[in-house]
Amino acid sequence: MFTRKEILTLISVASVNFGSMICYSILGPFFPTEAVKKGASQTVVGLIFGCYAVSNLISSLVLGKYIVQIGAKFMLIAGLFVSSCCTIIFGFLDRAPAGPIFISLCFVVRSLDAVGFGAATMSAFAITAKIFPNNVATVLGILEIFAGLGLILGPPLGGWLYQTFGYNVPFLFLGCLMLIMVPFNIYVLPSIEAVPSKDSFFRLLTHVKTILVCYVIFTLSAGVGFLDATLSLFAINRFGLSNGYVGLIMLGLPLVYILASPLMGYFTDKYPATRVAFLVTGGIAATIGFCLLGPAPFLHIQSQLWLLVVMLGLIGFSLAMSVIPTFPELISCAYEIGFEEGLSTLGMVSGLYEAVWCTGTFYGPIVGGIIVQHLSFEWAAVVQGGLAFLGVKLKVMYITLVLRVA
Repeated sequence: MFTRKEILTLISVASVNFGSMICYSILGPFFPTEAVKKGASQTVVGLIFGCYAVSNLISSLVLGKYIVQIGAKFMLIAGLFVSSCCTIIFGFLDRAPAGPIFISLCFVVRSLDAVGFGAATMSAFAITAKIFPNNVATVLGILEIFAGLGLILGPPLGGWLYQTFGYNVPFLFLGCLMLIMVPFNIYVLPSIEAVPSKDSFFRLLTHVKTILVCYVIFTLSAGVGFLDATLSLFAINRFGLSNGYVGLIMLGLPLVYILASPLMGYFTDKYPATRVAFLVTGGIAATIGFCLLGPAPFLHIQSQLWLLVVMLGLIGFSLAMSVIPTFPELISCAYEIGFEEGLSTLGMVSGLYEAVWCTGTFYGPIVGGIIVQHLSFEWAAVVQGGLAFLGVKLKVMYITLVLRVA
């Protein structure tokens, strides 16, 4: 049974996860169209989305290193405040002059939003691991439900508000909603005292196991980013579906993910030895899912809508098997090489996790889009499956080497 402090922390972090992800995901249905009207090319629109990942990556590494000096609670609340203000400001960018001024403001506001988002989510990870040291995976599995719900509800809610009330309202509504969470979290979230550590990211990355886990994180986020950027157009062109039906199909992945995440978290905490097995099995499932998503041209299987939906569900399940164990596995890696137990180490691990995840979300849409443009969606999906399979192979090779040495 959770204590009062743990329950309040859970409520606080869940609200941050939900609010941050719903604000992050509202742009998709309508912003590209508005940006093109303001003189932005498709390439520039892609860069506006991409700058979010780059800013998040850089800020995660810096803030993760200095989380103790800044304070985990202050970082979360300040990040939430910055992100909510940037969301509101984004709602007024339609009034900016078209052309370079509008585009520049989009880059600035989106980048600042990413810094706030990174600060809030990274400190939330660290606080969760600090408050729930023996149930990290279980709690993360529960929290991923709220993050998934934010991602699921963001696009349809943003699209409906945009169609009904115009460009400004989606940003104003969700920005104000997040702003209300600031005083709530000031009251609810416990303060955490800690001592700064002299350890660094570079020392953490000297551990081979850490690099392998980071590669797994990278492949996961790259796969998600690839699907976000390319799946809808493939489904429309291949099956002649409307945007509404494509949206329903794309719900398959996050729905399976949020349903499976708590279960994976429970088993990861109850049986820590299963982490590696989950990572390997999840990688195999992802390989199969991406190779049959198209399907791969060399399989000579006709593309079917039901097969696409089933494979999206399989990829969602593979994400749950792989995402949930990676954070506690990174914490274990840090302790194995002598990092001190405490908030400082958890902050660095959280920063590293966020940075690697952002690298994947930046890589996936860009490289996947290039492959789709020059080859096809089917081959691009095969490449993503190949990345997942390489992670499985490297992990198995590492385990074999460790067993031989032992």
